[in-house]
Amino acid sequence: MTEPRGRMFEDFTKLMSDAAGVAHGMRKEAESMMKAQAEKFLAQMDVVSREEFEAAKAMAVKAREENERLEKKIAELEAKLTAMATQHAPAPATNFSSSSGYGGEGDNQPM
Repeated sequence: MTEPRGRMFEDFTKLMSDAAGVAHGMRKEAESMMKAQAEKFLAQMDVVSREEFEAAKAMAVKAREENERLEKKIAELEAKLTAMATQHAPAPATNFSSSSGYGGEGDNQPM
């Protein structure tokens, strides 16, 4: 009598093992189908790849660094230009006549 019971457990174990194998296969199939659908969806959305994103990011960082370098260079050149302009600027005229400067008597008169 123990033999039919043992046989029943063996059959049940085999059935569960087969069911687990089928479930595993179905899972793999579902994963591959979902992955294919996701790739198709992303391709339709025109999403960039990770490599393209990283390349664009690196270019942006390089451009930002170059921009900062050029800003510093411009500031240095402007400072030099200002310094040169103040060194070579003519002194302001200090010879004023005693007149009011409004065209009255004594303006532009020879002495």
